[in-house]
Amino acid sequence: MQWLTIFAAMIVTEHALSQSLDSRMQLRPLAVDRQVLPESNLPPLPEMPSGFLDAASVDSNPEFAQTYTLDGLLALAAENNPTIRQAGLQISAETAKALQAGLYPNPLLMYVGEKMNSDGKAGEFQGFELQQRFVTAGKLQLSRLKYRQRAHVAEHLAIAQQYRVSNDVQRQFYMALAAMERVTLQNELLKTAEDGAVTSRELFNQGQANLPDVRKANVKLQHQRLEVLNAENEYQEAFRKLTSLVGCPMEMGSMTGSLRPEVALPDFETRYAELIGSSPEVLAAKAKLAADQTTVQRESVQWIPDIVVQAGPGYNFSNNDPVYNASVRLEVPIFDRNQGTIMQAQRDLQRQQEEIRRTELNLRERLAMAYRKYATALQHATEYERVFIPERKAAYTELLQSYQDNRVDWEDVLHAQQEFFTARLEQISQFRDVRVQEVLIDGFLLEGGLMAAQDPTPPGHIDAIPKPR
Repeated sequence: MQWLTIFAAMIVTEHALSQSLDSRMQLRPLAVDRQVLPESNLPPLPEMPSGFLDAASVDSNPEFAQTYTLDGLLALAAENNPTIRQAGLQISAETAKALQAGLYPNPLLMYVGEKMNSDGKAGEFQGFELQQRFVTAGKLQLSRLKYRQRAHVAEHLAIAQQYRVSNDVQRQFYMALAAMERVTLQNELLKTAEDGAVTSRELFNQGQANLPDVRKANVKLQHQRLEVLNAENEYQEAFRKLTSLVGCPMEMGSMTGSLRPEVALPDFETRYAELIGSSPEVLAAKAKLAADQTTVQRESVQWIPDIVVQAGPGYNFSNNDPVYNASVRLEVPIFDRNQGTIMQAQRDLQRQQEEIRRTELNLRERLAMAYRKYATALQHATEYERVFIPERKAAYTELLQSYQDNRVDWEDVLHAQQEFFTARLEQISQFRDVRVQEVLIDGFLLEGGLMAAQDPTPPGHIDAIPKPR
């Protein structure tokens, strides 16, 4: 594709840029033979702003000796981000519920004494009885199946959480990488501002500039120093956010990587078909539908009474002989046949059917927004590479040559160089946006790497009883 060819040409452009910068430094006339007035007759250069390190940059700052790669950061996040562990524990919790829901009821051992101390006697009957509830209609098996299916929901939600963490780490990595490149370019612009300040003083000595021009150059210099500080602060913010997502302390360092996309994304409809077929959100919604279907089956047999058998030996003190007691009980479902809970389970099932469709449409809406941002950023970055940057570089080179021939002022050269670097800064932002949206689209549009892992258990009184069913 054309834009891929343009990307490949970027290396040549950057090499030409470095050569152009070297030429600028060689061609700029220095005030070697000029008679410079004493500094006391000129406004002094402004002092460095607070927190400014002379010639500071991410690459040259000794505090940034440590370098980080995207793969290394993703590995650290997989080990240390707490939400990933939370999501794993949700799976274990649902598996534990499945175990508990399928356990058979414990027997009940009772001591029974009747009419004790009547007429000073030990009583008519004393003995032990054992009671056992026999669960009918496969209720325990259905309960265990339901929570196993919810464990599958938790598995999909855990995968979704992994994508959220991975996507956020990648996005923040590219944010930090873009901020780092902006620091480098802002330091190059600082050199231009320093050249402008020196040149304005030289022109003043030659009578070609006045004091307001010198003061204006001083303001530009100080403003660019603040821009360098702002870029460095943005990088540190991006790095600290990245540290939060990774979940472990990291020494301040620099990013190693490229903002240039490697391959183009497929068209919208192809990506949407892949999304609804593989998205963890859709898969979790479908797994939840299966669990809700089992819930309807489980609640539909809840009204069928269990059989309670009670029996045990004792001694009849009235007749002085051993006896046995036995009873069989069951609840007669005349009034309460679990009608309301069955209706709730059915409505939950219908709601979940609509939830799958809602999730698919929500993904389409989010994909449309992400794809628009991706396409726009890619188009802008491509045109900056194809037209804006080459044209501004050519204008800068031509003005530099014209200055050498004494046909233009040095301020015109500096202005052209400023526009050239501004275009580079804008292109960095465009490539950053391309990468950020690319990560989202490839990562099923999931974000929120520090958002608490989702709970697969829905609200409702069905799940609010002591023993899960």
